Amino acid sequence: MLRSLLVAMVCLTIASCGFALRGSYNLPDEVDKVSLTSFDPYGELTRQMRNALRQHKVDLVSPSKEVANIHLLGESNSEQTLSLYQNSRVAEKEFRYVARYRVTVPGKGSYTYNTTLSRNFLDNPLTALAKSVEEDKLVAEMRTEATRQIMRQLSQLKGDIAEFERQQAEQAAMKDLEQGETPTEPNVIIETRQTETNTAQ
Repeated sequence: MLRSLLVAMVCLTIASCGFALRGSYNLPDEVDKVSLTSFDPYGELTRQMRNALRQHKVDLVSPSKEVANIHLLGESNSEQTLSLYQNSRVAEKEFRYVARYRVTVPGKGSYTYNTTLSRNFLDNPLTALAKSVEEDKLVAEMRTEATRQIMRQLSQLKGDIAEFERQQAEQAAMKDLEQGETPTEPNVIIETRQTETNTAQ
């Protein structure tokens, strides 16, 4: 009985401080049902995003004007030299991975995000084959981390929507004032607003 009581107290303490397990995000109601479209419908990023949404109980449906849409715009990776050996061969590289996506919520706007990650890699010219395998593994790890960051950004979508609606209300109020009318509560108009969010590891 004492053990059960201690477990219950720990659970209550964790819940009260807002702690969440890694990979667990509180998604807003606006994305509890979404369609997922992609520049590469059968690519690895699309597959991981689909799995992540399902794990968070998001209802994946066909594209429709009535439901929110998450569209993966693209992914890219690049590298740059950080240091050289004395013989001018590359000693260390930085790999950078970028994923871009757009979230469209009916009646509440469209938002474009970036998620960016970077990793350093020691380049050993004596192990060319192993190096290639290691680079592929590194890109795969960054893609997986990018998926987590996208889910984290989705959990903060409500703040961007609130800011969008505030700007719409201000614009409508200014328009009413210019026309000499009493400011009224405006209807939210669907508009595209870009929000760039870069996160580096």
